[in-house]
Amino acid sequence: MFDPATSDNPGALSWVRGVVLLAVAILFPLLASPFQIDLACQVFLACIGALSLMILTGFAGQVSLGHAGLIAAGAFTTGILTKELNVPVFLTIPVAAVTGMVLGLVFGLPSLRLRGLYLAVSTLALHFVVIYLGGEYETKRGFSTGILIEPPSIFGYHLTDGRGWYVVLLVAVALVFWLVRNLLRGRTGRAWGAMHVNEAVAAALGVNVPRAKLMAFVISSAITAVGGALFASYRGFVSVDAFPLMLSVQYVAMIIVGGMGSLAGAILGAAFLTILPYAIEALVMLLPGASGHANQVSAFNYTAFGLVMILFLVLEPGGLVAIGRRIRSRLSITRVRARAVEKAL
Repeated sequence: MFDPATSDNPGALSWVRGVVLLAVAILFPLLASPFQIDLACQVFLACIGALSLMILTGFAGQVSLGHAGLIAAGAFTTGILTKELNVPVFLTIPVAAVTGMVLGLVFGLPSLRLRGLYLAVSTLALHFVVIYLGGEYETKRGFSTGILIEPPSIFGYHLTDGRGWYVVLLVAVALVFWLVRNLLRGRTGRAWGAMHVNEAVAAALGVNVPRAKLMAFVISSAITAVGGALFASYRGFVSVDAFPLMLSVQYVAMIIVGGMGSLAGAILGAAFLTILPYAIEALVMLLPGASGHANQVSAFNYTAFGLVMILFLVLEPGGLVAIGRRIRSRLSITRVRARAVEKAL
């Protein structure tokens, strides 16, 4: 009988892990509560944003604080097209991608001259421009509570429940993950890696550094805008209030906590920081006199967020991925020692 715990075949282990993950993904919406399904959908949306930012910052080495603005751009593209032109929701997604590409190209141009903190500050302009334009549109069109979006349909099935959206968003995350992984394995990914380590050396090796930077901004922005379009469709409304600057900071935190330069890290960081506020709220409700702490949940969340960031930056810069690798390494050493003892006996 095959025992994954003792197998030395990496291919077999990967196959078993894949089967287990697929089984969990299929069974989860059948067994979970509506709240748990909604939380899973939030995690999927966060994963799309984290994967796109990982391209730009984790692999290409370009710092950005305009992520919330790009998500807002995709969301408003979907909201405006559905409201003004009655375009079906899923047909707005390619348009949102193009919108993201254009914004990525325009706001990626400063990266050709700026680096580090100066580049990060320049990307803030993207956030403020998009939020300003979105707010002006809401005001002039009289959408004081945001733009309402009707539930979309796919193959005649109206997505009015969480289970349908769970499947759609799971497929979206899988497609984005596959796309990014293939990019990183190709010439583009190697160019980003060389550029991240040293731009001068990358240029000496034949990498067109300006082109590689702009490609990172364009591709990352397109994926981010698609995530924004899906977010708007899932929530059923768009409002500038949903895209504060803190959202950009949270996405930066996701790739740091998960593990910079790792696709698995983007997934883990997105899941961890999306679930964290709900876990804190549940813990607060268990405290004596919980009703008196209800108004302080937001303060607890921000405090925990700051502590998590500091702990990972100081104690584990490699993030959750590094912790997982260390655990696997120790388990592997333990198994090897156990086998050695068995043979000795």
